[in-house]
Amino acid sequence: MTLFLLVLLAALVFEFINGFHDTANSIATVVSTKVLTPRQAIIMAATVDLAGALIMGTSVARTIGGGLVDFNAVTMPTVLCALFAAIFWNIFTWWLGLPSSSSHALIGGLCGAALAVTRGNWHVLHWSVPDAAGGAHSGLWPKVVAPMFISPLVGFTIAALIMWLLYLVLRRVRPRFINLIFGKLQIVSAAWMGFSHGSNDAQKGMGIITLALLAATKGGAFDNLPEWLSFLRTGSMEVHTWVIILCGVTMASGTAMGGWRIIKTMGHKMVKLQPIHGFAAETTAAIVIQTASHVGIPLSTTHVISTSIMGVGSVKRFSAVKWGLVGRIVWAWALTLPITGLLGYCLMLVARQLFGV
Repeated sequence: MTLFLLVLLAALVFEFINGFHDTANSIATVVSTKVLTPRQAIIMAATVDLAGALIMGTSVARTIGGGLVDFNAVTMPTVLCALFAAIFWNIFTWWLGLPSSSSHALIGGLCGAALAVTRGNWHVLHWSVPDAAGGAHSGLWPKVVAPMFISPLVGFTIAALIMWLLYLVLRRVRPRFINLIFGKLQIVSAAWMGFSHGSNDAQKGMGIITLALLAATKGGAFDNLPEWLSFLRTGSMEVHTWVIILCGVTMASGTAMGGWRIIKTMGHKMVKLQPIHGFAAETTAAIVIQTASHVGIPLSTTHVISTSIMGVGSVKRFSAVKWGLVGRIVWAWALTLPITGLLGYCLMLVARQLFGV
């Protein structure tokens, strides 16, 4: 029981850090365009994040908990090592002011820890899981690896297309009127982006806690629980209501703290934005993320909003995007899975000595 409480605490710490690390996803553009003050933007982001977490189901949570690694390799130490690896990477990239993927950090840590449990047996990783009709619908390739490459391209392309169409339609309208209209519309798009972020990212914590509950139940850790704690036992990847509420509130609290280092990178350093650009980027990112949440893909919301900002900036003027900074961001993206996988692997080797697993 003590080990489970440690896992639960680590999961909530991860969820909290995920919130303030990814605050920039929701509000960087609306702050940089001065449509909302930082305080107003953070309050809005925390509110809609919580709403998205509570309303949008648990498809992503089930993917995290049951579709990526063989459950036989999952113990509470496995989950704990995955969380520690993800927490370290999130804090490290936050300190550098680089927007990186909390989702991929958690998945990398989980895969690395599972590999350590099986002494490097790569078959423990579910690369592609066929459904009843024989088509691949789950696993690392369709749910993580392919979206990691496809979603940034989709975000960039759609954002650039929306921006180009807006320029075409509004080319004869006075800039002052455009700023006035899109200043209002950007509040709506930022709220939608925040809602989408909550609908996807909060579910990662839900999935990892449910995975820990299932591992503890099947491992016998909950056999002697008193009756009033019987709600902890579970025999499936069904996400309990208390887990949904706990993760939603925790991530919203983290969002309320604000990750200013990353907000400055995305909202000010990468490209100078106006309300119309913010509207196009946020609308694009919200559409992509909401679609991913619906089909159970643990998408990197950071990748999508970052490339959407790049897309609108490149239409404005290709040189308007600071591509040197973009290169640093892309390196952080590319290194997230292998580094957190290695961290999870090494931490699990230590855990095997400590816990005898």
